[in-house]
Amino acid sequence: MTALPASLDLLITEAEAATPEGVEQQKIRAAQAGDMAAFEWIVQQHEERLFCFCCRWLRCMEDAREVCQDAFVRAWQALPEFEGRAKLSTWLYQIALNLCRDRAKTRAARQRDSTIALEDVEQPPLCPQQTPSASAELNSEMQKLERGLAVLPEKLRDVLMLTTMEGLSHEECAQVMNCSTRGVEGRVYRARQMLLKWWDEER
Repeated sequence: MTALPASLDLLITEAEAATPEGVEQQKIRAAQAGDMAAFEWIVQQHEERLFCFCCRWLRCMEDAREVCQDAFVRAWQALPEFEGRAKLSTWLYQIALNLCRDRAKTRAARQRDSTIALEDVEQPPLCPQQTPSASAELNSEMQKLERGLAVLPEKLRDVLMLTTMEGLSHEECAQVMNCSTRGVEGRVYRARQMLLKWWDEER
């Protein structure tokens, strides 16, 4: 059995590393008091990553945009009850994931042409100096990875996306998924095993 491609490791990103925690906490408290400008700052800090997550999950740009907007509306409405037991980004992922699941259920009976592949989602460059051949190889692996993720059961796909692609810790992922850390670890293991098996068999 071969190892997963380098493209999966390249998708691992730093989670919210550039946002000063103290500043964000000040903005949260201000937004909870009704300061819309403070909430707009929060949106600006998180909307790109949340939108990319929704795009990867739903594979539809239009649906992802609507779900992302709805997630921030829900966040604004629920923010006064946010107690800070989890990171704000973790809380936002939980809202977005639930909305993605709801949207997927409502659209199950219809077909859409406006699908989006993983490699088409706007995100920071994976490597600033890729050669054309390396870029083509990575693009091919990304397409294959997208197909592999699609065959995983939803709960396994979710934990793999949140921990590997979104950079959440197992503890943060457990808060999003509303399960134990050990449960996340087990799902990540099973997801990787299934993906490895599929990867070896897929031609």
